[in-house]
This record gives sequence, C-alpha cells and structure tokens, in this order.
Amino acid sequence: MNDRSIASSAAGPTEPGVRAVDTLRPLHWLALGWRDFLATPLASGAHGLLVTLGGLAILALALRFLPLLPGAFSGFVLIGPILATGLYEISRRRGLGERPTLSHAIAAWRRGTRPLVWLGLLLLAAGTAWVLASSLLFGLFVHQRIDTPIAFVRYAVVEQGSLAFLMWVVLGGLGSALVFALTAVSPPLLLEREIALRSALLASARAVGDNPMAMAVWAAIIMVATALSIATALLGFIVAIPVIGHATWHAYRELIDADRVPLRH
Repeated sequence: MNDRSIASSAAGPTEPGVRAVDTLRPLHWLALGWRDFLATPLASGAHGLLVTLGGLAILALALRFLPLLPGAFSGFVLIGPILATGLYEISRRRGLGERPTLSHAIAAWRRGTRPLVWLGLLLLAAGTAWVLASSLLFGLFVHQRIDTPIAFVRYAVVEQGSLAFLMWVVLGGLGSALVFALTAVSPPLLLEREIALRSALLASARAVGDNPMAMAVWAAIIMVATALSIATALLGFIVAIPVIGHATWHAYRELIDADRVPLRH
C-alpha cells in the first residue's frame, strides 16, 4: 500500500507503532483469512466447530430462562478474540512459510502467556457482567410473561412496553464498541510479542482510533458474519470464526508496527 505510515508519535521507544490503512483494506484482510482457511481447513474448521457447539450449548441453557438469552449469547461473542488464539498461530506459522497443523494451534493454547490469560479472564468477566446486567434489566422493567423466543421477539420489536429493550441495545452497543477497540488486534499482538497487557490494549485502541473508517468497515464485516451465522442456527460459525480469526491476524500485521517489541518465545 502506498499510504501506510507509522504513527510513532503516540508510542514510546519500546511501544508498538500504528499504521494507517485504506478504508476498504478490511476486504483484503478477509481475503487473506479465507486463503488461510482453505489452506488449513481441518485445523481452522475445528475452531469454528468448537465455537458452534459452545454456542448451541449456551443457547440450550439460555432458552430455559429467556431473559438471559441476549446477554448470554452476546457475552459469548465477547470472548471471541481469545477463542481465536489457535487461528492466529496458524496464520503466523503460514507467514513464516511453515505448514501448520491443529497441534500447533493447541500448542499455542498450552503455551499461552500471562497477559493473554488475563485478557481472557477480563473478557470472561465482561461477558458475565453483561449477562447479569441483561437479566437485571429484564427483571426491573419487563413485567409481562415471556416464555418463548417468539414472545421475546414480539415484545422487543413490536410492543416494547418499557424502554428496557432500547436500554439493552444502547448499553450493549457501547460495551461492544469498547471491547472491539481494546481487542481488535491486542490478542495476536500478545501472542507474538513480549508486551504488557495494558500496552497491547492501548495499541489496539490507537489502531482503531487512527483508522476509524477502516475499522468501522471491519466491525461491520464481523457483525454481518455474526448475524448470518446466527441466522443459520449457528452453523455459519464453522466457517465465519476461522475466516475472521485468520483475517484478524493479517489486520494486526498491517495495523501494528511491533518491530521494536521483542518476539515472544
């Protein structure tokens, strides 16, 4: 690209820099993610299958108590960046000219890093808090009986006897935007480089802040992929998760200049 530049003014001597990219560059990341998926269909597809099974399990449990459903599922989506750790490793090794397998992805999980573990716990806490907040909103503001998914959709879309649904959408949107900014590229950065969690989160936030249009396109792609996956009874996640995960690695490599940060061994 002829317009990539390193915004090093906001970074210290050992902090990663941030590059500027074209607005439609996320489409290229998506193409690279699809290429990685086709090159390693079994290892990549295994990640998507596990996420799909996990989502179905959460859905089955949440359907027993419908007020938990929106929060439980959106909370599950929040931890997606950590679930893709193995996918980042596969793309990383492909970039080095290797032929990665599922064992390499598993090794990345087993190897782990303390900051990456802390990020996973942070996202898990955020997801749990959102589940509780959703349940509290419904408990406080929804006073009619909602015992089927259709009844929930009817109330949320048609009736809205209170502002509960609107409040849920606003709070969910703000929370998702914050999580997206902090985790857009921080998990692959933590996987590859010896960097503190705080520095990785700030670098991710700078990457989003310095590329608002491109990252808005990237967020829209993720939301569309998620919506289509949900519309296919979660089966779409079998493909969407690995493709988005691989693409996230390529987004990180283009957005972040981490040459000044030591590699993680």
